[in-house]
Amino acid sequence: MNGSEKTLTKQLPNLKLTSDSLPDRVLVCGDPGRAKIIADLLDNPVQLAQNREYHTYSGSWKGSQVAVVSHGVGAPGAAVCFEELIMGGVQSIIRVGTAGSYQKEVTPGSLVVSTAAVSCDGLTKQIVPPGFPAVADRKIVEALMNAAVLNGGDIPVNEGITLTLDAFYSGVLEFPHQLYKKAGVLAVDMENSALFVIASLKGVKAGAIMAIDGYADAELRDEYNPHNDLVASAVEAEMKIALNAITAL
Repeated sequence: MNGSEKTLTKQLPNLKLTSDSLPDRVLVCGDPGRAKIIADLLDNPVQLAQNREYHTYSGSWKGSQVAVVSHGVGAPGAAVCFEELIMGGVQSIIRVGTAGSYQKEVTPGSLVVSTAAVSCDGLTKQIVPPGFPAVADRKIVEALMNAAVLNGGDIPVNEGITLTLDAFYSGVLEFPHQLYKKAGVLAVDMENSALFVIASLKGVKAGAIMAIDGYADAELRDEYNPHNDLVASAVEAEMKIALNAITAL
């Protein structure tokens, strides 16, 4: 195990594992399939548990023990994952996800490292008072940006504020996307604010890197098709960037 030893083994009921099986550094992602792909990059990967959307693997990256856990789509289910990982003694969490861009220059196939998230989800409104900031850990942001530089390649990497929503598809109510676009928000996802708030409350480090899989802004979007080579290359790059960042902490 990395970091301080766990003195008490805890059962983590939804992840279906015990705390003594977890290292203190974890990558999380929404898609269980992506969790398996990340795990396959590790040395000596093993699956620790599988329950609902929560698939957990562990292995080593450049000599450091790392776990990979999927959390599904949306803040409430993801929050269960984040809470139980922290209960299990995890000290550093990096989310490896996808997001829709609000800015023309943040193009599909590029990467965004989130420094903070606008909390437009329902979960955080139930656990902290209005105005509580959802902020990424600065050391993780720096580690991700440094790892992106060392990774090289032609994939642009942006750093800035993102926004977290619950709704993937629109309904009859109009969400003020244009206001956040004008305010300089780079992209929108569905889990970052929950991760950042929970990490702040529990005193652990958290950050997020996202591959841009299309434009969330209607004025910029022709169609939404995340299944293309540009996005696939960005997802592949962010996995290795996140692994290098979390093991550099």
